[in-house]
Amino acid sequence: MPKMKTNKGAAKRFRVSKDGKVRFGRANKRHILTKMSAKRKRQLRSTGTLCASDVKLVKRMLPYA
Repeated sequence: MPKMKTNKGAAKRFRVSKDGKVRFGRANKRHILTKMSAKRKRQLRSTGTLCASDVKLVKRMLPYA
């Protein structure tokens, strides 16, 4: 049986932590940051946790994570 392929789009966007939670980076922090407040930019630095209903979909796309 051949190897399972990782979905590369998902691999670039999500990481699975040791306890099985799926982490992702925030959007809207690449350019045009001068009009954003410092508080908003600081909050965008943090990673988010995926809700339980979407975790199953992402783990199917990342078979070796």
